[in-house]
Amino acid sequence: MKNKYIFCIIFLISSSFHFSQENRAKNDSLQFIGKKILDTSSIVSFRNYKVWYLDLGFNNAPFSINFKNNLGTREYLYYRNNLRSVIGFGFSYKWFALRLAVNLPGHMKPVSKFGKTKYIDLGFEFKTKMRFLDIQIHDYVGYAIKNAYMWDSILTKDTQPHYISESTKALSFSVNAWRFFNNKIILNALRGKTAMYSKKEQSFYLKSTFNIHGISSSKSLIPEQLIDFSNTKTSAKTITAFDFGILPGYVYVDRYRNFQFSGMFGFGPVLQYKSYSNNDFYRAFLGLSPRIDIRLNVGYNVEKYFINLITEFDNKSIRFTDLTYRQTFYMIKLVGGIRF
Repeated sequence: MKNKYIFCIIFLISSSFHFSQENRAKNDSLQFIGKKILDTSSIVSFRNYKVWYLDLGFNNAPFSINFKNNLGTREYLYYRNNLRSVIGFGFSYKWFALRLAVNLPGHMKPVSKFGKTKYIDLGFEFKTKMRFLDIQIHDYVGYAIKNAYMWDSILTKDTQPHYISESTKALSFSVNAWRFFNNKIILNALRGKTAMYSKKEQSFYLKSTFNIHGISSSKSLIPEQLIDFSNTKTSAKTITAFDFGILPGYVYVDRYRNFQFSGMFGFGPVLQYKSYSNNDFYRAFLGLSPRIDIRLNVGYNVEKYFINLITEFDNKSIRFTDLTYRQTFYMIKLVGGIRF
């Protein structure tokens, strides 16, 4: 177990190094008079600045399973991880960038009602010309089923309303590549740390995506009280999927005085190989699944410093006959930094 966490720390540090080939000729000709930017280009690059920043936020990965129970009626189970806040420290200069992040002690929800959740969140990214590559790994262990007292007589509404499953695990590995049709669209500038925009830009894009994702548990994902033993899906210990596809989307960024706001919105189907299994069975199918791509960023950004609110959503789903699993991995964080 210790080796696992040592490996994760090493991987986190190494994956925080990323290389980008940004457009250069932006900040050399830039002049600031008071708060007014005298520059006709869209992107203001701070590639030659030393950028230090601090971020504070949290990652979340709630999911739900709806199915037909042993009474033949539709049941909805809502699984929630116990949130932990994350603090990150970052530095960027020219081609070099480093960010180290740690979970702060404690959980945001009562441990007695929601249990504890262990987190691993890793990321790697780089840009080449008009393409941007992003790799994300999320591994969360420890969930609680909300309001389980309604069907579990052992639980009580006041003292312990939720069913805690410490072994329930949600895993997501994704590789995404964006192809923008406007060479002035650069993700670093959209995020506003090592670059920013001086005027409006927009573009359509194509997002190539490959994902391995799903949930698992040491026992059945659906508690025994709700299992329909004539339906093997309800006694599954794992639900997983491999999917890939190309999603169309649209990106927009604008600036009002010293405020910059941007958004990326994409939607489309992916080809999905999906399965559910237990110790005694394995069932697999091929189908289509909808995928949504949402990234939002708004903040106050000037030459010497910046404060940004960043959100990213990754929606995933796996659908079988009479059983559907839906999950959203999302991140919300506040980023503040200074440039020298």
